Amino acid sequence: MHTPVLLSETISALAIRPQGVYLDGTFGRGGHSRAILERLGPQGRLIALDRDPQAEAAAREIADPRFAFFRLAFSQLSQALQQPVDGMLFDLGVSSPQLDDASRGFSFRVDAPLDMRMDPTAGPTAAEWLASAEEQQIREVIRDYGEERFAKQIAAAIVAARGLEPLVRTRQLADLVAKAVRTREPGQDPATRTFQALRIHLNRELEEVSLMLPQAVAQLAAGARLAVISFHSLEDRIVKQFMQSLARPDVPRRLPLRASEMPQPVLKLVGRPVRPSQDEIHSNPRARSATLRVAERTAVPFNLQNTRIEPGARWRN
Repeated sequence: MHTPVLLSETISALAIRPQGVYLDGTFGRGGHSRAILERLGPQGRLIALDRDPQAEAAAREIADPRFAFFRLAFSQLSQALQQPVDGMLFDLGVSSPQLDDASRGFSFRVDAPLDMRMDPTAGPTAAEWLASAEEQQIREVIRDYGEERFAKQIAAAIVAARGLEPLVRTRQLADLVAKAVRTREPGQDPATRTFQALRIHLNRELEEVSLMLPQAVAQLAAGARLAVISFHSLEDRIVKQFMQSLARPDVPRRLPLRASEMPQPVLKLVGRPVRPSQDEIHSNPRARSATLRVAERTAVPFNLQNTRIEPGARWRN
């Protein structure tokens, strides 16, 4: 059974209204969705999204007329919504069931096909990408998405190894990386950063977050909450900067305005970032890097067309 991270904190942050309409943008195995349904009244409604076919199979187990599932990436959330909703939840990154299923190829702890796709019916596998990518591209992906200081050595080792035999198994790649990484971080397998980088790249995880956030704000009703759980610094940085930029009115510098004349922001930040308690980390070690950020939609109009992310990851509206 999958244990949702920061479950009580997230449900509390959403401030669920019994008759409201909510979106779980990352259904997974339905832990957060079931908790939301428990708090909805007869007229409430929950819409869930996920691009993983196994998540779709798990969603079929919820026989509740208030619940609807769409097999979509969360960057496609606008396709599933016909009206503004009263709250949205996104639990980013790979799920525990995906990590624990050896056949998916996300984990270096067991030998399995080198796949790593969240939707195994779409796009190249990790093995296919590594077989054809240029050494410089491999190095950049591992450096930028894995924040790996030995990216150059790992990329060179991958290119040299694939000239001898195809890299098609997780154990092959993990062993190769272990030999290329000269020093190891305490308590972390040397392959951790490389596997993270490949997974993020193949699934376009950061692009997905960047596309999802402005759509989410555009589809929130006034007073609705947006709750996002991230698990590594790259995605959390995007969420943080996006929320902060819309929580600060865009006013030209040195413009003399009274407080009452200041334009109102599109979002209001709700509390401080929330991280798991020691008790939760002890019972679920995968929760240790989680960060929950919450913002509330105001009634200020939001122009989705004018919202973009610029080089340097600075959101502007």
